[in-house]
Amino acid sequence: MISETPAEVNFDGLPGPTHNYSGLATGNLAAERNKSLVANPRRAALQGLAKMKALADRGFLQAVLPPHERPDLAALRALGFAGNDNALLAAAARDAPQLLAACSSASPMWVANAATVSPSGDTADGRVHFTPANLVAHFHRSLETATTTRVLRAIFADENHFAVHDALPAAPQFGDEGAANHTRFVAEGRPDGVELFVYGRSAFAADAGTAPRRFVARQTREASEGVARLHGLSPKRTLFAQQNPDAIDAGVFHNDVIAIGSGAVLFCHERAFVGQDALLAALRERIGAAFEAIVVSEREVSLERAVSTYLFNSQLLARPDGGLLLVAPAECRDEATVSALLDRLTAGEGPIREVQTFDLRQSMQNGGGPACLRLRVALTPEERAAIVSPIWLDGALFDALTAWVERHYRDRLMPADLADPALLSESRRALDELSRLLGLPNVYPFQR
Repeated sequence: MISETPAEVNFDGLPGPTHNYSGLATGNLAAERNKSLVANPRRAALQGLAKMKALADRGFLQAVLPPHERPDLAALRALGFAGNDNALLAAAARDAPQLLAACSSASPMWVANAATVSPSGDTADGRVHFTPANLVAHFHRSLETATTTRVLRAIFADENHFAVHDALPAAPQFGDEGAANHTRFVAEGRPDGVELFVYGRSAFAADAGTAPRRFVARQTREASEGVARLHGLSPKRTLFAQQNPDAIDAGVFHNDVIAIGSGAVLFCHERAFVGQDALLAALRERIGAAFEAIVVSEREVSLERAVSTYLFNSQLLARPDGGLLLVAPAECRDEATVSALLDRLTAGEGPIREVQTFDLRQSMQNGGGPACLRLRVALTPEERAAIVSPIWLDGALFDALTAWVERHYRDRLMPADLADPALLSESRRALDELSRLLGLPNVYPFQR
C-alpha cells in the first residue's frame, strides 16, 4: 500500500497551431453553433497558459501536455489521398474539405478525454494506471489515441510507478471518452478512493429504453468496466452510473459538462444521472460521512443554462487553507442566474469557498471549458520525482511557452486556411521546438 500522500496534479493541454472552428462534434452545441467563425490560435494558447500560470502561482501543481501534429497527413493518405504533402493538402481541400478539417482539428487540447487515470492507492499493483481513450464516437478525435499513448509513455516512463495501457478495442461497443466520464472521490485520511465511471449507454443491453433520442451516447458501460479491470480496481470501491439521456440530448456529451467531483464532494445538476438518488446513497455508503453532494435544481439553474455557461465544466481544487476553489469559465458570471448561484455557494459554510473565473472563450466556442482542458493525475512525491521530463509549469516554463506561442502561432485562422501548406510547415517547426522544450522524445510522426 502506498504510504505517501498523493496530491492532484493538473496536466493541461496546450491548444495547437491549427485551432479552428469547423463544427465537427455532433452533440457539442457550442461547436455546432460557432462553426466557421474566425479562430485565433495564438489567443487560445495564451488563454490556456494564463489559467495554468494563475493556478500554479497559487500553489496548485500544474503540468503541460503538448498538442498533436496536425494536419494528420497519414490519416489522409490512408483514405486514398496521394502525392507530396502540398499535393495531398490541395486534393483533400478540393475533394473532401470535411476530411481535411477532421484531420486538422486541434481537439487534443481537451486532455480530459486523453485517458482515464487511477492513482496508485486504488490499484491492485500499487502503480498509477492510464488507459488512453479510443474516442471512436468521432473520426477527428479517434486520430488522437496513438500520439496520446506515445506522449503518456514518454512522460510516465518509469514502469516501477506507472502503467500506460493500450486503448480499448476501437469499436462502438467499447466507446471510451476518457476522464471526462470518470471521477475519483477520496475521504481525508484514506489512501484509497472511490472511482465513479459514468456511461451513456450499454452496448449489449437488451433494453435501450433509456438511450438518448437526439444525440448518440459516446461512452459505453462496457468500456468503463474494461478500464476498471485493466486498472485492477476493487469492485467494492468502484461505481458505475448512467448519464441522464435527457441531459445528453441537451448537449451534455460528456459527464463533466454536468457534474464535477473532488475529495468527498460532488457538484452536479439534479438531472445529471439516471437513478440519481440511489447513486448519491451509494457514494455516501462507500465514501463515508464526509461525502457531500451539492445538487443544483432545475429551478435555480436550468439544464439549458448549465450547458450554455459550462457551469459544471469547472475545476474543483482543494485550497491549502481549507475548502474548495471552483475554477469556472468567465461565461458563468455573464449569466445572471448562474452568477447568483455562485454567490450563494460561496456565501455560506459549504465546501465551495471561492470562485475564480477565466477567459477561455477560444476554447469555449468549440465546447471546451476549464475541466476539458486538464487531465487530473494524483501522484505521490515519489511518483512526481519519477517524471524526468521538464513539464512542470513554473515561471521559467511559462515565459518560454509564451514566447514559443508568440513565435509560431497565427492570430487568425479560418477552416479554408487548413489547406495552406505553410500552416503545416509552421506547425511542424513549432512542435519540433516544443519537444525539446518539454524534454520529450520523438513522439510525432514527422520526427521519425
